[in-house]
Amino acid sequence: MEHRCGCLRMKPRHVSGCTASPLFLPGRNLSKLFELDHAFVTCAFGAPEADALLRLGFLEGSPNIHPGQGTANRRFFFDNFMLEFLWVADVAEATSPRTQRTRLWERCAHRALGVNPFGIVFKSTGEGDWRPPFQTWSYCPSYLPAGLTIEIADATTLQEPELLSLPLSRGGRRAAEPTNHASPLRHLRGLCVGVPDMAGLSVASRSAEAAGLLRYFESPEHVLEMVFDGAVDLRIDFRPGLPLIFRNHVMGNSGRACIAA
Repeated sequence: MEHRCGCLRMKPRHVSGCTASPLFLPGRNLSKLFELDHAFVTCAFGAPEADALLRLGFLEGSPNIHPGQGTANRRFFFDNFMLEFLWVADVAEATSPRTQRTRLWERCAHRALGVNPFGIVFKSTGEGDWRPPFQTWSYCPSYLPAGLTIEIADATTLQEPELLSLPLSRGGRRAAEPTNHASPLRHLRGLCVGVPDMAGLSVASRSAEAAGLLRYFESPEHVLEMVFDGAVDLRIDFRPGLPLIFRNHVMGNSGRACIAA
């Protein structure tokens, strides 16, 4: 089943001549030390773009604000993942000395100029070394308890997603959030990030991909593919209003190989 721009089309579950793509990348695989926590998409004020999910039967969870950071969000939850629609609510806070280096203001304000609107957030599984496979700088937002930091990849560009790492798993905090969406999309398998310039990816992005944390692919425009486990061949393309694609990974069907969450 495919949805795009108001059209709904059934697709056969098995496509002739297609084989399952292995969800594997060479290199030091850190999937036992890290997992995907959430991703954010920067939006206009109030994130009206998120209404596209409501129209298709996705249930919205609780919103959140980030005091001192100048941002707020709308959130949609899945069994093992959260999708955040983020906007700048206070320009002064978002451009303050504490927050400026996060570039959240730039990612929100300059989306129409080709800036990548995504952030990918990993979390430690609590097994072994929690440090991510790329150089980071420590961000200490005022809304976190003293001593806790968010590690942000160093030397990335605005033409690729922000990569962030949380030191501890936060597994129990989402139990009360709605996940029984109308579409059978529940458990995230992995993320694929489309960028216009693969050659321009930073060392941090290449290291994250080599470690098996996500996949990049060449795309004429910035796009985030969320790939779920599922038995039904379903693909939802939210473009052009949102640079998002949801799809189920069905064994035996074609599709881009993504990294397991």
